[in-house]
Amino acid sequence: MIIGPVFGRELVTTPRRGRFYIYRALYPAALMILVCTAWLVLAGTQVVRDIGDMARFGSILFQILAPLQLALVLFFAALLAASSVAQEKDRRTLVLLLMTRLTNSELVLGKLLASLLNGMVMLAAALPIFMLTVLFGGVSFQQVGRVFAVTLATALAAGSLGSTLALWREKTFQALALTALVLFFWLAGWEAVAAGLAGPRPLGISAISLATCFSPLRAIVAAASPALGGASEWAAVGGPSGVFLMVALALAAVLNLIAMARVRVWNPSREVRLRTDAEGAEREGTWDAAAAAPGALAAPFDPARAAQRAETARAGHIDARRTSHSAPAASRRVWDNPVLWREVCTWAYGRKVIAIRVAYLVLVLLAILALQPGWGGWAAARQTDELGTLVPPAARLLVPLFLVSLVIVNASSVTSITSERDGRALDLLLVTDLTPREFLFGKLGGVLWVTKEMVVLPMLLCLSLWRLGGLGLENACYVLGGLAVMNVFVAMLGMHCGMIYANSKVAIGVSLGTVFFLFLGVVTCILMMISFSGSFQVQLAPFLAFILGGGVGLYASLGARNPSAAIAAASLLLPFATFYAITSFLLQYTLAVFLVTAATYGFTTAAMMIPALHEFDFAMGRSAAAEE
Repeated sequence: MIIGPVFGRELVTTPRRGRFYIYRALYPAALMILVCTAWLVLAGTQVVRDIGDMARFGSILFQILAPLQLALVLFFAALLAASSVAQEKDRRTLVLLLMTRLTNSELVLGKLLASLLNGMVMLAAALPIFMLTVLFGGVSFQQVGRVFAVTLATALAAGSLGSTLALWREKTFQALALTALVLFFWLAGWEAVAAGLAGPRPLGISAISLATCFSPLRAIVAAASPALGGASEWAAVGGPSGVFLMVALALAAVLNLIAMARVRVWNPSREVRLRTDAEGAEREGTWDAAAAAPGALAAPFDPARAAQRAETARAGHIDARRTSHSAPAASRRVWDNPVLWREVCTWAYGRKVIAIRVAYLVLVLLAILALQPGWGGWAAARQTDELGTLVPPAARLLVPLFLVSLVIVNASSVTSITSERDGRALDLLLVTDLTPREFLFGKLGGVLWVTKEMVVLPMLLCLSLWRLGGLGLENACYVLGGLAVMNVFVAMLGMHCGMIYANSKVAIGVSLGTVFFLFLGVVTCILMMISFSGSFQVQLAPFLAFILGGGVGLYASLGARNPSAAIAAASLLLPFATFYAITSFLLQYTLAVFLVTAATYGFTTAAMMIPALHEFDFAMGRSAAAEE
């Protein structure tokens, strides 16, 4: 069997978990709330006169829901597939799977399809909601079919990417960060092509058509349009979106073939092999195997030779290696906070983290190029649609980069806890004399140090944008302050989720999902506001169910396992404050946006930090009074 028992086990055990029924019910319910919210916005601010207005509503709603669903599938398919494989590595269970009779195809495809199973079921549950948009008019069943075909192909390609990178890399943070960066390269690269970076007609094809053939974002927009969105030469393949289907499936096939060919070469990792060889050699030192004749029932034991072999094995162990100097190397002095020292002065996240930094630097250089007024990216951002008149061009260029930076910081934070737990190192820390403050602030400082490029370079981009005249001094200060607050918030969010969720895959999914949903919720609100009405001040009532649902979902993610009055208040306050900030932004009240954002997200950070200190202290079996 090509798929094998790994997927079969997931197929049998998943329906037994009650929480997945909740997830599958919440997704179509959330889409239905969006549909009702959009209708209330339209009916409350405009007059619906005839069937033409209904058809326009259905068309706009469909063109909002289709990219929204694609973004969810693209993000979660890639990162959940990567975290599923990385969890097997952290728990050392992937080595056990490699020792079984599983073929390479059964292992790779089984893990991939198992990680995509829940997402595919949620897509199936959302299909009736998309079919309802046809009843409004302006949308055909062919459009719905094309949208779901593009979404499924994107999910398969993104999941294959995450799974292959996780099988290749040793550390969970490396796999997640590289996956996020490759996704950004995928989307931003073809947006640059569409903007004319390679000329108006590269390879004799229109730049926009070429980008649609390779970019999932462009493909979903073309698939959601009433026509096939292409010239007559594309009719045979179903338009550029049809070409994208073939490209995405081919990309998934290539990635999986590479993973199947290299899975037993990449795994187990070099670190695991060195440790296993040293432990095996040390065990052999207690028995003189060379003196045992072939076929003999027992061999004489020579204590002197056994001691010599044991000393040789210990000398060859990785921990016993010294430098080539004649004198022993001087030991390094550990700081007062040993957790922070380990995070800063050692390769706790692996040496390959340098590749992540280099890839991010390339992204920053491309962003600097895009900010130049003479480049096509700046002109492409100055669109004449409603979004282009309300959102500055620089923001449309830099916001995706800021999102990737926050995702990487959050991934580093949550994996700093989950990797310790899966490697059984967290249990050792609990029996030391580390104080909760040393652990928490040491981890936070280490995360911000490891991801310093993702923290500092976006701020430098804002300063360069101010120097270029694309951003005023006042707004530049607001953006810098907001980035500082959000970086600390996502770092603390990752640690909070890593501490309250025992399952690493769940912790990573909740942490990254919260960051992504906050961003996606903001974008969705802005699109709905400017698509159906310009009266932003009177839209609180239509969005009330959307806001309350977001607050309940936030509390379920952050506070259900660790009840706290502060977390409950922050969870319910954050969606209202975010809605107020969005409205203030669209009305160009920039000071209100900064003050509300800094206050609410700062309070939420403190609300997560205080219980994190208390919970860790309680787990160590000490009371605050005993420490004092």
